[in-house]
Amino acid sequence: MEENNNGHDHQAQAANPGETLTSEMDHAAVGHGGMDHDDHAVHTAGQHAGHSTAMFKNRFWLTLVLSIPVVFFSPMFGHLLSYNPPDFPGAVWIPPVLGTFIFFYGGQPFLKGGWQEIKSRQPGMMLLISMAITVAFVASWVTSLGIGGFDLDFWWELALLVAIMLLGHWIEMRALGSARGALDALAALLPDEAERVIEGGTETISVTELQAGDLVLVRSGARMPADGVISDGAAEVDESMITGESKTVPRTVGDPVVAGTVATDNSLRMKVTAVGDDTALAGIQRLVAEAQASTSRAQALADRAAAFLFYFAAGAGVITFIVWSLLGSIPDAVTRTVTVLVIACPHALGLAIPLVIAISTERAARAGVLIKNRMALERMRTIDVVLFDKTGTLTKGEPAVTGVVAVDGVTTEELLALAAAVESDSEHPVARAIIAAAKQTGNPALTASGFQSLTGRGVQATVNGTNTAVGGPALLAELGASEPADIADTTAEWMDRGASILHVIRDGAIVGAVALEDEVREESRQAIQSLQKRGIKVAMVTGDAHQVAASVASELHIDEVFAEVLPQDKDLKVAELQARGMKVAMVGDGVNDAPALARAEVGIAIGAGTDVAMESAGVVLAGNDPRAVLSMVDLSHASYRKMWQNLIWATGYNIISVPLAAGVLAFAGIVLSPAAGAVLMSLSTIVVALNAQLLRRLNLNPADVH
Repeated sequence: MEENNNGHDHQAQAANPGETLTSEMDHAAVGHGGMDHDDHAVHTAGQHAGHSTAMFKNRFWLTLVLSIPVVFFSPMFGHLLSYNPPDFPGAVWIPPVLGTFIFFYGGQPFLKGGWQEIKSRQPGMMLLISMAITVAFVASWVTSLGIGGFDLDFWWELALLVAIMLLGHWIEMRALGSARGALDALAALLPDEAERVIEGGTETISVTELQAGDLVLVRSGARMPADGVISDGAAEVDESMITGESKTVPRTVGDPVVAGTVATDNSLRMKVTAVGDDTALAGIQRLVAEAQASTSRAQALADRAAAFLFYFAAGAGVITFIVWSLLGSIPDAVTRTVTVLVIACPHALGLAIPLVIAISTERAARAGVLIKNRMALERMRTIDVVLFDKTGTLTKGEPAVTGVVAVDGVTTEELLALAAAVESDSEHPVARAIIAAAKQTGNPALTASGFQSLTGRGVQATVNGTNTAVGGPALLAELGASEPADIADTTAEWMDRGASILHVIRDGAIVGAVALEDEVREESRQAIQSLQKRGIKVAMVTGDAHQVAASVASELHIDEVFAEVLPQDKDLKVAELQARGMKVAMVGDGVNDAPALARAEVGIAIGAGTDVAMESAGVVLAGNDPRAVLSMVDLSHASYRKMWQNLIWATGYNIISVPLAAGVLAFAGIVLSPAAGAVLMSLSTIVVALNAQLLRRLNLNPADVH
């Protein structure tokens, strides 16, 4: 197998001897708060079963088109606007015929949902809508057929009510994520086929046919079809779908590889050790499914308001009918009761939450915060602790030179220039970090020749006629080089805080060393300070050694640290915080973060992370700026206030209008007619819509949130 000369194989001296720089820098991030996978987050389970965003969308548009002639030809609507609908043979039957179609076609999701709520004895929005459109449908047909002489022509109100409710549910569902997304994304990481090595060549088979012990050829750019151990070859492997790290890691004979990872530059032969449900990826998949299933299912605000209005309207309707019947006016009893039941379901209630969600998600998106799950938005205001993954979230996820020390007679600038010259032909992140640090000194660059990658030890080249190498402890041991006393104290301090150390060796003698660490983002410092000012604790989870984690935590003043956490145990740290009574928001970006993201109250995925992490989270940050979490907190508080204001208006309208429609002030000559009640119901929708628009004034730019 051909080695990639651009690879960077030197092992850096780490806090624990034998640790490689790659493992030091490995992302062992903790996943983040979970996505609530209720059927659709605004309604309780079962109400949207079998329904899709496209279904509500299609029914809305057709219902809207059919509603136009229904409203135009409605005598009651014509009377309200003082015009006479066109009169021609059959014109009078346009509202009943089209209204009936709208009732059964557009109203079908609500009728089914209402029936489910009756069976589950949990009245909510669906039952409230069903009651209103059913009463309007029956009363309108009674009027259209001339039975009893009632003037209860609610065809136009029925049509608009169904159309607006369909619109609200369409807006709502479009803003929500899918509970199956994370599992589908995990499954997509595996190839469909594998090349099994047989005598005389290879054969292409389905991955389902692989068995432990099989020898498999993985070509450059292909994914590992199963877990295994490399038996031949060496390659840089992209493990970002598992670790969340964008950088590749060197893997050679004897190294384990995981299903779904990619051999980026060379072909490999691997011996299969685990297939199917036994793979690490399948284990993560099970953790995600279990965490999603364990997520609490909080009932949404709109449902609670709808349940209250259902009992309120039903009770008011019964009382209205009894009282007016006892007064000896059966026609008035029927008219008042029907009016009460129809206007008990205000349009405003159907749009109170979805409008706020739609505007909130739009405003958030402009600030780089993509809200996939409405409950995540609602819950963010209740969060007690934000659990951050370290690498790539609080830190940049790339090594940076944080210290340089040289022996007497060599300046640090000269040392960096020497190291950069050796590294100049390498594309490894460590090489880029050293070259970048050398450029900042302003010294002229040196030229090197004869670049050579030393597998597992470092790199070497000829600089100004001298043989120069840069590497870790393995290279020092090979060359028999010992560290000079005048730099030993400095490198010891670096090791104590967990930095990775590379030595520069010229003609067999160590002339200095550089420390490399994952650099903390300045934005992280601001984000943590602002969260703590808001009374929210900050915790960090990482797979790094304790001294590495402690160094970062001390620098950022983090409240609690979980270090040396294995990928499969990250969600246990979320559960541990929850067991203390805390509500957790998790911020992560790797597949290993997915279970933790799903388990937490709010899962926030970094946009540079993997698709699986994004699918498992309720919120996705388009960039890597942790200050966007603050935008989410502020938006959650603001949107929740708007939801409550809208619900108070919508339900308050009912609390006032229903008694008037029932005729409690009839003795004073004040009676809310069916037509007036319907008009006021529409006006309440306008108020709710205008109130929701005020959210647009909120500044969510992460750079402006403090």
